[in-house]
Amino acid sequence: MALILIIEDEDVFRKMLERMLKQVGYDVLAASNGNEGLKLYHQDQVDLVITDIFMPEKEGIQTVMELKEINPDVKIIAISGGGSLERLEYLKSTIDFGVHKTFEKPFVTKEFLAAIAELLDAD
Repeated sequence: MALILIIEDEDVFRKMLERMLKQVGYDVLAASNGNEGLKLYHQDQVDLVITDIFMPEKEGIQTVMELKEINPDVKIIAISGGGSLERLEYLKSTIDFGVHKTFEKPFVTKEFLAAIAELLDAD
């Protein structure tokens, strides 16, 4: 089964995502910030990364850029709590950095899982 790396600073949301993905059969690694996420990415053959954009220590955009330097073909979904129009525009701009899909929290689980399946099936 595919291995998915979640990089999310909100403990409750990260654990919810981890539980949801495991329930549908994915293997999951989880990190609370970009630095941890990059370390985990180096340790395993990750098939997909889901990263928050607004995080302490290393923001999502920087994390995305470093992941793309390591592997230009890495598949990435960016998520954000949004809130303001400026934050939503920032989330959408991640496409310019190589993110494949974006989702504003909270998102529709069915749509989120469909996007994951689509990216993983694209191989």
